Amino acid sequence: MHSIKPLANYFEVELGKYIFPTTPSNLYDPLSYFLQLGGKRIRPILTLMAAEMFGSKKESAIHASMAIELFHNFSLIHDDIMDKAPLRRGQETVHLKWNDDIAILSGDVLLIKAYQELAKQDRNHVPALLNLFNQTAVEVCEGQQLDMDFEGRDIVTIEEYIEMIRLKTSVLLGCALEFGAIISNASEEDSLLIYEFGQNLGIAFQIQDDILDLFGDPKKFGKQIGGDIISNKKTILLLKAIELAKDLKSDGLSMMMQVTDSEMKINTAKSLFTSLGVIDFAREQMTYYQQKALKALEKISVTSENKKILIDLSEYLFQREI
Repeated sequence: MHSIKPLANYFEVELGKYIFPTTPSNLYDPLSYFLQLGGKRIRPILTLMAAEMFGSKKESAIHASMAIELFHNFSLIHDDIMDKAPLRRGQETVHLKWNDDIAILSGDVLLIKAYQELAKQDRNHVPALLNLFNQTAVEVCEGQQLDMDFEGRDIVTIEEYIEMIRLKTSVLLGCALEFGAIISNASEEDSLLIYEFGQNLGIAFQIQDDILDLFGDPKKFGKQIGGDIISNKKTILLLKAIELAKDLKSDGLSMMMQVTDSEMKINTAKSLFTSLGVIDFAREQMTYYQQKALKALEKISVTSENKKILIDLSEYLFQREI
């Protein structure tokens, strides 16, 4: 990760310079609070990486990378409201620390701030950047709606789930990388390949997140452990468990989903998912999409040395303990 740290440090310094107005305090204080919670800043760093990989300086992509980070945080604030999540990055969520109305409006402002940042890029690149950004923003909303729709459906296929996480999570990683390609005047083919790399990397990352939600260390994961299981959220783990339990004519899963005690439900899910082989399946899927991402990266027409930073990042992302 040595090669990635300079970009991470550079972006963190630039983000630290981003100052919100002081009034109205209930509009802007939540944003200052939320951005200082940290996070890996993977998405904006991807934009900087891609710009450098295709031969530009990181400074040329700073506004686009800032737009990506502001948009991502906007989506997290709104997701937390919809999910009724108590924690984000180990700290109280905005809607709990303030209230739902303030969180909604603050998130809205953050989305507008993202567009303001994007408009600061070289005017020759802004139309292409805006077109991609608008497409991505719509797809993220589509993915979130599918995620909510799945809650009311008895049957959701794993293929449908993969499409949902592609939209909700992965397209933003692809967008972040293609931003760097656009800013560096990369070819259309290379731009599509770097987008494909990011999209498949994002799917693998979300599958890993599903695993960590149940089996991760709460101190390292930064979110409530077992939150998906407590709410019967249809993750790849639960969907595969439903499929296997049906084949085995097991009623253990239906009993687990009816448990009301949170701790008991989490422990039962861990035991059941392990015995059914669900974790092994999820890890295999994670590896499949990670390898698919790396194959797209191999085809990009830049030197292997220039690609190394993205290979390092891919390895780093999947070192999270599961």
